[in-house]
Amino acid sequence: MAVEDEDINPQKKKAPSEDDKRRMKIVPGSLMKAVMRPGGGDSTPSDGDQVAYHCTVRTLDGVIVESTRSEYGGKGIPIRHVLGKSKILLGLLEGIPTMLKGEVSMFKMKPQMHYGEDDCPVAAPSTFPKDEELHFEIEMIDFAKAKIIADDFGVVKKVINEGQGWETPRAPYEVKAWISAKTGDGKLILSHREGEPCFFTFGKSEVPKGLEMGIGTMTREEKAVIYVTSQYLTPSPLMPVVEGYEEVHFEVELVHLIQVRDMLGDGRLIKRRIRDGKGEFPMDCPLHDSLLRVHYKGMLLNEEKKVFYDTRVDNDGQPLEFSSGEGLVPEGFEMCVRLMLPGEIALVTCPPDYAYDKFLRPANVPEGAHIQWEIELLGFEKPKDWTGLSFDGIMDEAEKIRVTGNRLFKEGKFELAKAKYEKVLRDFNHVNPQDDEEGKVFVGERNLLHLNVAACLLKLGECRKSIEACNKVLDANPAHVKGLYRRGMAYMALGEFEEAQRDFEMMMKVDKSSEPDATAALSKLKKQRQEIESKARKQFKGLFDKKPGEISEVGIENQGEDQAAGKNENDDSEQESDGDEAQEFHEAAAEAPRKGWFYRFWPTSGRLFSALGLDRCTIL
Repeated sequence: MAVEDEDINPQKKKAPSEDDKRRMKIVPGSLMKAVMRPGGGDSTPSDGDQVAYHCTVRTLDGVIVESTRSEYGGKGIPIRHVLGKSKILLGLLEGIPTMLKGEVSMFKMKPQMHYGEDDCPVAAPSTFPKDEELHFEIEMIDFAKAKIIADDFGVVKKVINEGQGWETPRAPYEVKAWISAKTGDGKLILSHREGEPCFFTFGKSEVPKGLEMGIGTMTREEKAVIYVTSQYLTPSPLMPVVEGYEEVHFEVELVHLIQVRDMLGDGRLIKRRIRDGKGEFPMDCPLHDSLLRVHYKGMLLNEEKKVFYDTRVDNDGQPLEFSSGEGLVPEGFEMCVRLMLPGEIALVTCPPDYAYDKFLRPANVPEGAHIQWEIELLGFEKPKDWTGLSFDGIMDEAEKIRVTGNRLFKEGKFELAKAKYEKVLRDFNHVNPQDDEEGKVFVGERNLLHLNVAACLLKLGECRKSIEACNKVLDANPAHVKGLYRRGMAYMALGEFEEAQRDFEMMMKVDKSSEPDATAALSKLKKQRQEIESKARKQFKGLFDKKPGEISEVGIENQGEDQAAGKNENDDSEQESDGDEAQEFHEAAAEAPRKGWFYRFWPTSGRLFSALGLDRCTIL
């Protein structure tokens, strides 16, 4: 039997807003309206609209109480409110949404409809007769949808023409715009509508604060009016004098915005777009590892701006082709290219540490040189999509990426290698083996990747994270020999010798063929423990024989011995750096985090007390 669709779970009624609750207090006869001049059109204001209106308040016998009109002693500036957002008198809250543009109406209000309302959200002027019945003459000048930019309504934007795309300016973008400005009563005070558009750098206070806030919400070719009140009118090169203006209306047309990105956030690596590319930013950028084709010109950032390489000249006119994510170009170069669109040309200013000080430096580039690249992204090819591939095809693609990661690891590019392994692990979340044989292959490959990540983390000195990566393998297979070995090395780097010893001994139990590696690791562990205990005994020597005021002298006495011991450790590290695992240990140990003020006073205390089975030591 077919069942008709029914609303089984009807939506709950929307809770009434504060304005709705206020409207419930209106009683018949408390608010009366008389149209004095009809308006035009058939649309009326609604929530979200900014309304601009003149208001004159009179007593019932015609005495003017207050007015926005200059002829009645006001400033001549219309009131602006955003319906549904601004605090407004109850009578106006109910009456204004009934008005047409250009309409003039008289509202007769009982006290509870204006400032006499209980808990009125608008404070009454000190001399206002809030307990009297009054006439409010309202002229509806304009209304339109508005965007509230400042929470206190000090900056509000009304869109005249929608713009293109979605990108909006932010610091340190460069902006070109036509700008004119009028006071609240309509007097023209600024007009930049001829010649070249106004040009300024976003975030450098080159235009008033409120204007910049409004432009920061605009897209290319958008036209809007930005209403700015006095607290957001800051002096600037565009408008040096702002005193005396209660409100300014800026009419703005955003002609062009030039994307300028501070890639590091400290002003050292800057990418400035000088020709737009094709597509939408950032969706059509080579954010992921891709095969890229670029033309570039490299210049020394000095007075001469000497060109040291140009693909169009020095590479027979052929572009540079490289795979991102493999450290094949300087880091600053790749960071910027990843945020380019095909066809885009960008000018990149790069500091030495992101240019050639940590990369193979061309012969004609001096050490410590600041570099400027002019880069054109010709195009790129995204990595192969695994969708639709067979299981064997997926494993082949995964193996290619893992091999690339291994190469990067051998080159000492541990962060890049880790990124390759982690990418495959993320993609593996969407792979579903179909039988036991595929499952076995899949688990083996995944375990290998986790342990490769652990090796990278160990090289980077992140020993705890390395242990976590190993545990992803050992939690499922506690007898995984390589996982035990890798975790043992991480524990040893942290000075947690008992845990390391357990892992190395477990290796020998589960796999006799691993005994040589485990024995070598245990020997290394024993040597490290002896060195630490020997150093600790020297530091302990005479410590408790000193009087209380002499403790600091012990550190001075032993300082030379500590330095000598440190030198010996460094010498040992250099001598043993040919062995991969020894190098792992020394590098990771050097990066191990230090703990607390007492550790800084006595660096080996943590490892000593750990070796002695004590969590802490208290000197009374």
